[in-house]
Amino acid sequence: VQHVETVEFWFARELQELLGYAKWQNFEQVIEKAMQACKTSGETIADHFTDAYKTVELGKGGKREIKDTMLTRYACYLIAQN
Repeated sequence: VQHVETVEFWFARELQELLGYAKWQNFEQVIEKAMQACKTSGETIADHFTDAYKTVELGKGGKREIKDTMLTRYACYLIAQN
């Protein structure tokens, strides 16, 4: 759990592992469904799902930037339901 301007959030890649998804591409589909559920419930998607990028270390000292998503508690709830 992390905080930005007093808003609690979790990173999707961490939640991905907890929910047993091996591939990010598969988990992105779950995030998309949760975003649609968020919109359908009348909430603003941007208030609960925020794109983020992390730099990860590769073999031989290389680095690469990967996509992640910052999720509010409500977004995590929607993802768990989907």
